[in-house]
Amino acid sequence: MTHLVHFHRDIPELRRGEIAVVMTMGALHNGHAELMRVARECVGPDGTVIVTVFVNPTQFGAGEDFTKYPRTIDADFRICEANDVDIVYAPEALDVYGTANMAELAESEMIDAGSVGLILEGASRPGHFRGMLTVVRRLQYLTGAHFAMFGEKDYQQLVLVTLMFAEREVPVQVVPVPTVRETDGLALSSRNRYLSAPERAQAALIPQAVAAAVAAAQYGERAAVAAGLAVLHKEPEIKVDYFVVTAPDLGPAPASGRARVIIAVRIGATRLLDNASCELGAPA
Repeated sequence: MTHLVHFHRDIPELRRGEIAVVMTMGALHNGHAELMRVARECVGPDGTVIVTVFVNPTQFGAGEDFTKYPRTIDADFRICEANDVDIVYAPEALDVYGTANMAELAESEMIDAGSVGLILEGASRPGHFRGMLTVVRRLQYLTGAHFAMFGEKDYQQLVLVTLMFAEREVPVQVVPVPTVRETDGLALSSRNRYLSAPERAQAALIPQAVAAAVAAAQYGERAAVAAGLAVLHKEPEIKVDYFVVTAPDLGPAPASGRARVIIAVRIGATRLLDNASCELGAPA
């Protein structure tokens, strides 16, 4: 039986065994369902899977409308119920932060994302990762989770969360979950619902560009980026924010060896992300 709770003090009596958490802002889809499935694998039938549904105000920056973020708790609950989730934790800001007024939060209560939080998405969305890390730490504490599932689609988030827990010596295992994709390869995202039919057709070029970069990576970093951009440039309506190849930890790309292709584009008013692992060869 799936339980919907709003207050963390109700969670302890519902927990059993090891605990896995899937942290979300709601508007759940099959990508989230995959996180739930992996969470159940981690804790087994005798453990507890918790899904948090909380639209976190501290990770919305200037021009990002917190009030317009989709809130679909009834549909979200049904998805959780269908995927063997034990607890859906849907708190208010007061329960998470101790205040409903984010202006009252002291700077010392926020978690600094460091230099890795200033690049890529951090450069495009200042302050986003500081808010994300702060809520992730608080939700892990409130749920008591031993395992935390994070999708590889938001790769920078995955790297930062892993670093944050390691640096603070928090006894929780971050479990990466591969990106779930639609039939044409587009990464599943709650943002996809904002695409018009023509924009959705254009978005199919995103995974094609990533695949082209991965294929060309054997010829070096520059070749990989050039191959990916060549695909995206077929459609002038796609605005590239960044298309880079990095080390797996988001440092500079190695001359050869394991690396990561990471991309962010805007189609109309919708911003979409993707990434994939690749193997760099030495440039010719």
